[in-house]
Amino acid sequence: MTEIIYYPDRDIKKRILSRPFSEDSSVEDAVKDIIADVRRNGDSALFRYARVLDGAKLETLLVSESEINESAQSVSRELKEAIAIAAENISAFHRAQLTQEVNLETTAGVRCVQRRLPVKKVGLYVPGGSAPLFSTVLMLAIPAKIAGCEEITLFTPPSKDGSVNQAILYAAKVAGVDRVVKSGGAQAVAAMAFGTETISPCDKIFGPGNRYVATAKQQVSSRVSVDMFAGPSEVMVIADETAVPSFAAADLLSQAEHGADSQVLLLTTSESFALKCSEEIKKQLAALSRKRELEGALRNSRIVVLENLDQAVEMANEYASEHLIIVTEDPWKIANLITAAGSVFIGNYSPESAGDYASGTNHTLPTGGWAKSQGGISTDSFCRTITYQELSREGLSILSKTIEVMALAEGLEAHCNAVKVRMEEL
Repeated sequence: MTEIIYYPDRDIKKRILSRPFSEDSSVEDAVKDIIADVRRNGDSALFRYARVLDGAKLETLLVSESEINESAQSVSRELKEAIAIAAENISAFHRAQLTQEVNLETTAGVRCVQRRLPVKKVGLYVPGGSAPLFSTVLMLAIPAKIAGCEEITLFTPPSKDGSVNQAILYAAKVAGVDRVVKSGGAQAVAAMAFGTETISPCDKIFGPGNRYVATAKQQVSSRVSVDMFAGPSEVMVIADETAVPSFAAADLLSQAEHGADSQVLLLTTSESFALKCSEEIKKQLAALSRKRELEGALRNSRIVVLENLDQAVEMANEYASEHLIIVTEDPWKIANLITAAGSVFIGNYSPESAGDYASGTNHTLPTGGWAKSQGGISTDSFCRTITYQELSREGLSILSKTIEVMALAEGLEAHCNAVKVRMEEL
């Protein structure tokens, strides 16, 4: 992150907040073909993509119970203990989100009820590759279990030897996943949406992924519900002179290492802090291993020096970052002014990685500015609502004139008549 921008005007601020999006029609076309292939050929298409794309010659698509049980032997005791603590905190926070039934008499004789019911069958996508996200298993499967989903199926790409990452399998066991499917990419999304001989179609699809996964979710969204259209990871830090440069630099780098298309931004009111943080980034970068991802992301990123924190709040709300870290003299004062962010981290000792793993909040969050209109995954994401109404004779009598007038004003005579014929019987 070499560029420090000082006191930008409105036009430059707009450029700073632009995201490094790139549209690729070849990806859309490839995904469309993959989805059509899986719909047409089912399991055989999934076996073929595992062989061609993952280099794995599979004998079965489903992970066996013995493979899942063996994961407990392969995962270190230290990691098991860490997963247990994270799972406990995630469970506590998401269990607290369960809501009560709404049961209300809106008018005498008019009873309205709203009930939350779990989505019956959910598909969870968990990326593999160079950074297998076993933490995402916990973030998706635990709230699904708490919500009461009957069928939780996890999809993740196999390794070349046909196995699945052991930490992913162990996390799936801890979180209560029912089945694990050895399939990744757009083909996994297609299988979730349309089903195959082995896989039942899901009612809703969850989870992050690369451009192929994100594009596949978009293309099947007319057929099946999806959680959100996640793009590259991002973090914004708002800091003043009370922030610690090494902490802020570490937070920026922790998000940048997700991928070369990630973006990290630092907004500060202190010129000296900006310079110190820039030096810390260079220093810490030299010791990190994911150089390609980090250096690519830093090319998309900026340090911005502003005149005051009001300007930082304005930019933060316009950007609507996936992650927002606030380290100022009175961070809650700033946090209470934020209207658009996926998840907010308060103070010097709240690193973004705490939310990624173990604080209890969910790390599956809106990116690309979607935080202006939607939040991250919660227990409610795995639920749907049904409303009920019951009107007594008295209740219908009270509301009849209102309903008739409104129906006729919309030109819907039969709607009006559905009330009128009942009133004639009273």
